[in-house]
Amino acid sequence: MMKTLLAALALTCLSSLAQAQSCAVQASDKKLNGAAKTSFLTKCEKDAGAACDKQAAEKKLAGAAKASFTKKCVSDAAGT
Repeated sequence: MMKTLLAALALTCLSSLAQAQSCAVQASDKKLNGAAKTSFLTKCEKDAGAACDKQAAEKKLAGAAKASFTKKCVSDAAGT
């Protein structure tokens, strides 16, 4: 059981590192412009919002604390 928990923790850490680049940096790396950039940023921010909501649920946040956490989390992920 301990090995399973350690494996889950390792995967979570790797996932966090993969998401470390902001949406803006990823768009720049892909050399996106115009509508393609806008579309990419919209999808990236939406995905970040879902991930942030999941993190807020794991932390058992509710109300203003959840809203504040999610807003900061999405802002950090978007690179704004």
